[in-house]
Amino acid sequence: MVNQNTLAMDVGFTHEDFAALLDKYDYHFSPGDVVAGTVFSLEPRGALIDIGAKTAAYIPIQEMSINRIDAPEEVLQSNETREFFILADENEDGQLTLSIRRIEYMRAWERVRQLQAEDATVRSLVFATNRGGALVRIEGLRGFIPGSHISTRKPKEELVGEELPLKFLEVDEERNRLVLSHRRALVERKMNRLEVGEVVIGTVRGIKPYGAFIDIGGVSGLLHISEISHDHIDTPHSVFNVNDEVKVMIIDLDAERGRISLSTKQLEPEPGDMVKNPQVVYDKAEEMAAKYRENMKQQQQGTTATAVEAPPAVEEPVAAEEAIEEVPPAVEEPVAAEEAIEETPQAVEEIPEVVEAE
Repeated sequence: MVNQNTLAMDVGFTHEDFAALLDKYDYHFSPGDVVAGTVFSLEPRGALIDIGAKTAAYIPIQEMSINRIDAPEEVLQSNETREFFILADENEDGQLTLSIRRIEYMRAWERVRQLQAEDATVRSLVFATNRGGALVRIEGLRGFIPGSHISTRKPKEELVGEELPLKFLEVDEERNRLVLSHRRALVERKMNRLEVGEVVIGTVRGIKPYGAFIDIGGVSGLLHISEISHDHIDTPHSVFNVNDEVKVMIIDLDAERGRISLSTKQLEPEPGDMVKNPQVVYDKAEEMAAKYRENMKQQQQGTTATAVEAPPAVEEPVAAEEAIEEVPPAVEEPVAAEEAIEETPQAVEEIPEVVEAE
C-alpha cells in the first residue's frame, strides 16, 4: 500500500523550483563567443541549435558557410555537434543568432597571413574580372589581382576559369583587402632559371618615355632608357618598335619586387652601336656579356675593375595606389538577413539584423 504522506513529500519540486535551477546553471553567452552546439532541427532557410541556453539558438543559411549554399543540408546534419560563433545577442524571445561563416573567415585570414609570411605561391581560378583586374578565391576569401599585376597576353575577360599562380601583395584583415600578383609569381619562377649577366632573346611589348618592356619567356623585364645605349637617347621610340625582337642582357633580378632589369648598353662593342647599328650589338652580345660577367667577378673579388650599376628599377606606372583603391572586399557581405527571416520558423521571426560583435 502506498504511503500518501511519503508521496506528498516526494512531489515538492515545482515549476518555479525547476526554473530557478535552470537560472542557477544557465551560462552567459555574448556576441563574439565561440561555443559548441548540437543541431536538432534543420529548417528550409536555417537551423535550430542547442548550445545549452534556455532557448534554442538559430543560424540563418547565409551564415552557414564561407561559400554560398542553397540548403542547410549541404553543411549541417541533424544531431551533429560542432563550433558556432555567436553573431548577435538574444532577441525578444531570448534566442541567439549563430554563425559558422565567421569562424571560417577568421581561420581563412589566419591561414593567408601564414602563407604571406612564408612568401608562398598559391594557385587559384579566376572567377570574374572587372575594370581594375581579376577576382580569385584564396581559402574562401575574395582576392583581387590588379591589372598591372596580370602577366598574360590574353584579354582579362578570357582569364575567367583559368588557374593562375599568385603571390601575396597585401593581406589586411582590418581593411578587408586581399591583393595578389600573377606577375610576381611568374617572375619568381622565371628568376629561378635566370642569371645576372645572361643574354636572352625577347620581344618589345610596350614602349614608355622611360624605357621599353621586353617579354622574355612570358615575363616582362624593363629596358630602362639609360640602359639602351651609351649615346644619349631622347625616346626609346627612336630605337625600338613594338613587336621588335631584341637581344638583351639581364643586369638585375629583384625577386621581392618581381622586377627584371635589362640592358643593351652593356652589350655595345662601341658606344652608340645600339643607335647606329643594333645588329652589331646582337651579333656580339654573347662576347660582350662574357666581358661583363668577368668584370662582375673581378668586382666581387675586390679588384679595381669598374662596377657597372643597374639602372633604377622603374615599373610601368600603372599606379599601385589607383588599382588598390578599387580592391573589392575580401569578405563578402552575406545575403541580407531579412531575406532569410521571411522563411524562418515562428520562433525566430524577430531575429535582429545580423551584426558583428565589437
